[in-house]
Amino acid sequence: MKKIGIYPGTFDPITFGHADVIRKSLNIVDKLIIGVSEDTSKEHFFDSSERVQLVKDCLFKDLSFNKKKIFVVPFNTLTVELCRKYNATIIFRGLRAVSDFEYEFQLAGMNRKLNKKIETVFLMSDLENQVIASKFIKEVANLGGDIRKFASRSIINAIKNKL
Repeated sequence: MKKIGIYPGTFDPITFGHADVIRKSLNIVDKLIIGVSEDTSKEHFFDSSERVQLVKDCLFKDLSFNKKKIFVVPFNTLTVELCRKYNATIIFRGLRAVSDFEYEFQLAGMNRKLNKKIETVFLMSDLENQVIASKFIKEVANLGGDIRKFASRSIINAIKNKL
């Protein structure tokens, strides 16, 4: 039986930190569903269809990830419902700093209460990517800074085109 995991997020846009978490997740599961949140309560730089395409472009065109092991989908449900839909038993969450842990710990607890069959696994990106945040990439780009150390070519081009 294949082990399936979910990596949910807004990915607005996807960063090298996200890519690290994805790479590490693939060492644990046979198939990874990347759930791109359509959360309408937040204002996004890219809309959900753009973010889904950008995740695909980053992973498959720029970084050459295996298309057979990763499936990118938009979602607007509870993450545990996304898990049920794809028979996933693991939710992956990335941690950058201790400050992320409290929120992520509470979220993992809620998901566990909603479905006891689903485990949350916390992964950290490699040290050089731990400070990267989508919010900061957009700010740096908006102010004319170089974002090549934070995001792939497709993401850089998309941000420049949007600005």
